[in-house]
Amino acid sequence: MALTVYGIPTCGTCKKAMQWLDSRAIAYEFIDTKAFPPAEAMVAAWVKILGSKAMRNTSGQSYRALGDEKQTWGDSEWVSAFSRDAMLLKRPLFVRDGQAVLVGFRAPEATLLEILGE
Repeated sequence: MALTVYGIPTCGTCKKAMQWLDSRAIAYEFIDTKAFPPAEAMVAAWVKILGSKAMRNTSGQSYRALGDEKQTWGDSEWVSAFSRDAMLLKRPLFVRDGQAVLVGFRAPEATLLEILGE
């Protein structure tokens, strides 16, 4: 089962997640979304599974710069925005065998092992 972690290398939460995976010998591939932004079709598939609300990085400057109209956006507007600016994506985003399984890294240990463990 192939696990891919999407994020940015300077993100503290991404670093924490990768350290956690490494310490448990869970194999993964890391993809820097800033250097290699995900395609819109891929983002749409992630949103379909996880929902656009869960995927929003609401603490970043990119999110704040969007203005008030973002409050009325549906999933299609968010997919477009996520595709244009990867900094809008909450990090890290975990994909197993091509399917999004988790965004963020705040789940209890048992849940993380169940979702991300091999």
